Amino acid sequence: MSVYPIEPLIEAFRASADPDRAAAMSAYMRDQFPFLGVPQPVRKLLIKEHTQLYGKPQSAEEILHAAQHLWNLEEREFAYVAMGLLEGGVKFFNLAHIHRIEQFIVTRSWWDTVDGLATCTVGGVMKRYPEAWAEYADRWIHSDQMWLNRTGILFQLKYKAQTNTDLLHLAIHTHIASKEFFLQKAIGWALREYAKTNPEWVRDYVEQHVLMPLSRREALKRLESR
Repeated sequence: MSVYPIEPLIEAFRASADPDRAAAMSAYMRDQFPFLGVPQPVRKLLIKEHTQLYGKPQSAEEILHAAQHLWNLEEREFAYVAMGLLEGGVKFFNLAHIHRIEQFIVTRSWWDTVDGLATCTVGGVMKRYPEAWAEYADRWIHSDQMWLNRTGILFQLKYKAQTNTDLLHLAIHTHIASKEFFLQKAIGWALREYAKTNPEWVRDYVEQHVLMPLSRREALKRLESR
């Protein structure tokens, strides 16, 4: 297996560290993770310069190997770089890689990584395999791991008219009474986003089901603006 040269990018990030900014970034994330203090515009520039020199990884294994190396590093910016690699590698992934992506979802988990992995990477891969949606969605929805539950609710977020409403209903209904903030928020977000495509379905769903206040409030934001 060829190995993508990710170390030069890691060194460039470390050279751009800003301790004062790092403290503020960590505080924003409730001090759950240390940061280097490299803001998004600088991250994008460093990634662009690295890509110009080394190109992009050209296989699923190259991407997964580089992403895992980055994910294992302490500072949170490296997880964001890994997420970019995983999202950019969607075309290389198939169903056999989903379990590897799940490991990123359930490791050092917080909304800042889970949401992108769920909607862009998992959602991007699964969109090509509608025959497998029910199997995987059922596994995530009924998992004892909350971040996989959130993935089951959100993976169709960008599917628009291709959304399987039976699965969306199942995902929501399974956790409709949950007291977990991140599940309530995900339910509201999924409904709000689908309201852009099918407002009547969402309006009917909200009227016919008892949602937690946060979920209901989020779901109705777009409908109330109409």
